[in-house]
Amino acid sequence: MDLSDLISADAILPSLKASSKKQAIQALAEKAAEITGMEERVIFETLLQRERLGSTGVGGGIAIPHGKLPGLDRIYGLFARLARPVEFEALDDQPVDLMFLLLAPEGAGADHLKALARIARILREPGIASKLRGSADKSALYAVLSEGARPTAA
Repeated sequence: MDLSDLISADAILPSLKASSKKQAIQALAEKAAEITGMEERVIFETLLQRERLGSTGVGGGIAIPHGKLPGLDRIYGLFARLARPVEFEALDDQPVDLMFLLLAPEGAGADHLKALARIARILREPGIASKLRGSADKSALYAVLSEGARPTAA
C-alpha cells in the first residue's frame, strides 16, 4: 500500500495554524469533512474519542490521529505541517508539528492497521521528517510523502 493511495495533493495542509492539540484536530476534521463529504462534528468526535484512549503522538514531533467512521467508502489520509509545534501528550513528551490523519470505513479491519503501520514506517524513515519540515509548499510535501512511500529495491 502506497501513501499515494491514501492521500492526494489537496489533502495536504502545509502550514496549519493551531495553538493546541484539540485545535489541530479540529482543523484536520474540518479539512477531512471537505474531502470525505462526512460531517465535521462526527469526524472530530471520533478523533477525540480515540485520543482519550491514548495519545496518537508517536514521538519525534509526529502524530497519527485516526479513527473509523460508518458510511466512509474508503480509507482517507490527510497530512498537516503545523506552523508551530503543539503539546500533544506524545510518547516522548515532545510537541508535535507533523500530523498524518487516517480515516477508515467502520469495517476496514486489517486494511486500517496496514495503513497505520505504513504511515508510521514512512514517517520514521531517516530524513523523511526533516524533508517534510523543510518542504516549501503543498506539492513539495506531497512529493516527499509519495516518494517516501515507495518501497526501495533490496
